[in-house]
Amino acid sequence: MSLSSYHTHSKYSDGKNTLEEMVQSAIEKGCKEIGFSDHAPMIFDCGWSMKQEQVESYKKEVTALKEKYKDKIKIYLGIEQDYFSTPAEGYDYIIGSVHFILKDGEYLPNDLSADAMKEFVDRCYGGDVYAYCEDYYKMMADIVRVTKCQIVGHFDIVTKFNEKMPMIDINHPRYINAIDYALKELSKTNAIFEVNTGAISRGYRTSSYPDNKTLDKIAKSGKPFVITSDTHNVETVNFNFAEEKEKLDQKGYKYIKSLEEII
Repeated sequence: MSLSSYHTHSKYSDGKNTLEEMVQSAIEKGCKEIGFSDHAPMIFDCGWSMKQEQVESYKKEVTALKEKYKDKIKIYLGIEQDYFSTPAEGYDYIIGSVHFILKDGEYLPNDLSADAMKEFVDRCYGGDVYAYCEDYYKMMADIVRVTKCQIVGHFDIVTKFNEKMPMIDINHPRYINAIDYALKELSKTNAIFEVNTGAISRGYRTSSYPDNKTLDKIAKSGKPFVITSDTHNVETVNFNFAEEKEKLDQKGYKYIKSLEEII
């Protein structure tokens, strides 16, 4: 079975390829479905999301590709909606993500670089990385209400740089409490979590989001997962899918095979 790709970026936001190039790559790699999820316009200029004036063009192009390739692949019109994105309407599905933490009127990007994260923690949190994580997971706990998403995006992205520059002890009581609070709130919603291989393909991590300990906690809620690549180019459309499928199969965890299962 060839899993499909639903966390997909194109030149409309921070991807390297056109929508059609991504569709063609998905077909070549044997995907039965592809969902586009370019970054929705933000309430401030972050430099990598779609602009508001691009939204209608994005929708029209994805819709046209749905028709053009309907005999080869099923295409979904999605969006990656950030906590601070402008409202989204008219999409097949939404991925909800937190890319920024608002602290004292400043939007702090949580996935820019390890050095940037350390600077934010030192300057804005007095070096207390767990206060930083607590603020992040409070926002993540609220992501379904804010974005109306069906999929929770890269749940523990604050650990993106932890392998190469350890700053967070994921076994620290405050970190565990922050995670558990978010999971408790999200368990009350219908949204599912992605197993996201994007940080592996870009060389930041050797494992997917979320970490195995968090994955086990999510699985206890009975929710299925969706395997995604968070791809930004044609090479990584289904990156590491076989390995992630095997991991979930070995644990006996459920995962969706089609987006139709959740929308």
